[in-house]
Amino acid sequence: MKKKILSSLLAVCLLFSFPMLPFAAAYDIDGDGQTAASDARLTLRYAIGLEDESGGAFWLADADSDGYITAQDARLILRAALGMDEASSVAGTLMLDPKTEWYRYDNLISQIKSETDYAKRVELMHEAEDILMSTWCILPIYYYNDIYLQKSYVSGIYSSAYATKYFMYAKLAGGRRTLRINLASEPDFLDPALNSSVDGACLAANSFSGLYTYDEYGKCVPACAESCSVSSDGLKYTVKLKRGLRWSDGSSLTAADFEYSWKRAASEETAADYGYMFSGFKGYPNKLAVHAKDGVTLEFELEAPCPFMEDLMAFPTFYPVKRQAVESYPFYRSNPGGWCEEAGFVSNGAFVCTGWSHDYSMTYEKNPYWYDADSVEVEKLEFMLSVDDNSIYSAFNAGYIDFADSAPTYEIKNLIDNPELHIVDELGTYYCAFNQRSSLFNGKTAQQAADMRHAFSILIDREYICENIGQTGQVAASSFIPLGMADGNGGVFKADPDDNAYYDPHSIVGSYEKTVSEARELLKRAGYRFGADGKLSPETPIWIEYLTNWSTGHVAIAQAIQQDLSVLGIEMTITQLDWNVFLEERKQGNFDIAREGWIADFNDPINMLEMWVTYSGNNDCQFGR
Repeated sequence: MKKKILSSLLAVCLLFSFPMLPFAAAYDIDGDGQTAASDARLTLRYAIGLEDESGGAFWLADADSDGYITAQDARLILRAALGMDEASSVAGTLMLDPKTEWYRYDNLISQIKSETDYAKRVELMHEAEDILMSTWCILPIYYYNDIYLQKSYVSGIYSSAYATKYFMYAKLAGGRRTLRINLASEPDFLDPALNSSVDGACLAANSFSGLYTYDEYGKCVPACAESCSVSSDGLKYTVKLKRGLRWSDGSSLTAADFEYSWKRAASEETAADYGYMFSGFKGYPNKLAVHAKDGVTLEFELEAPCPFMEDLMAFPTFYPVKRQAVESYPFYRSNPGGWCEEAGFVSNGAFVCTGWSHDYSMTYEKNPYWYDADSVEVEKLEFMLSVDDNSIYSAFNAGYIDFADSAPTYEIKNLIDNPELHIVDELGTYYCAFNQRSSLFNGKTAQQAADMRHAFSILIDREYICENIGQTGQVAASSFIPLGMADGNGGVFKADPDDNAYYDPHSIVGSYEKTVSEARELLKRAGYRFGADGKLSPETPIWIEYLTNWSTGHVAIAQAIQQDLSVLGIEMTITQLDWNVFLEERKQGNFDIAREGWIADFNDPINMLEMWVTYSGNNDCQFGR
């Protein structure tokens, strides 16, 4: 092993010392017509003894001692050759200008989605995260877990790893048939194609049904589908629907409803935030290759094999909507989600919305036409619409609600041992996002803007936030893609917090003076001056507006970050907005920095990466714009 590592390091040293092997070796060596990050990666692969991309086996040592010799071993050896420890940052080495060069990231995501070699696909996804993190527009804080309060007399509710709550199999002691719930405030969209919020996904999952769903064990299982077959090349799918499916108005639900709904969700005219989830289909976006062969047979074709296709079919964007109900809305063209902005809209799930007092409450009742209605004991769901943690907690303690999807930050410590507090694992990351178009970066080069954001990031005390605000075992994040996410090739993309870390999330605690000094130097490189007290000079102040919604936890995190940045004299104001206004301001890029959170929609890193392509409705950082 030592001989192999030493010979690899020698090869890297030769790369940097020989004039005959200049970085011209990283010209267009992959023949794609561009000199890009991938060319540099190939150059380094050759330098450390990896054979070409066409299929050579790695001869490197098993640097991470996991029993396999993989690209990760190459990454570790390269880190060592460059004088990095395992937790050192590699962000910046593949940086693209987020304004003018982001098309390269878009192209990389397209390449990942069409890649049929799953091992190479994993390597490309690591490259995509390298590029994403090199902008420092994304400041991960911690990896999510989920908490909720549930009365002891309630059972049968379960939550997926994607934070979706399923209420259809709930049971209440004493013969009660009404379940009283708080999820959030007024929902942004109830149209499953247009929704992009977690609470909206919960409402969709209980009032609509897709081809697949998740059971109480987190397994993806058929819902409206009876069976699914795939061609040998993994491109053509044939789904057979359950017979006798009906809409909540009693009319028949057929394969044609799924064809219409998928084409509508993918089309540019609908402009759904999640429309890009169909980008792996042939004919995307406006000629989607999906066809109803008969009433119960749906066929569709992909551009490349998709290891998570069943999970996509369980996602709300893939739920069916009834064409007549959608297009009979008078202002459908200008407001495609308007058809379900009042109670009484047609759906096909376990419950149907029968009452809606906007900004106050919603009522859902059991749908007798749902395919599994015989298993539903609860007759009614009553939703309290609020994001005021104090009011929600008071209502729960007073017995006015049976389930609350939040708890006040100041009460969590006292609730930890309470059996009514449920803590469940999730695949997701709580983070902050910078708007790369913010006036904060006016006059700065792409590198200077990245240096500024880099400085802000390393000043954040993530340990304090996890231990004193989160308080439920959150892990400080060192990357955007969360711990435990599958890699689509039978492994785990990131199994350990130190695995592929982009920075040391504990450095501000363990090496305070060194980290503060590093942040100061980064800001100096960006053109800022400092006084004798080590804080920003009045000649070059920094003022940031932090955008968040009303919530004790989100505000507490903002206040902690505000305090952390003040060590260098950075001034940050906190602006709190109502939920729907907050979502729209963030989407439109009307912010400097905003609180964000992304809970995966399915268990594959591409879900965390494709949201940042230029045309994505979830691209809050405004990359490429």
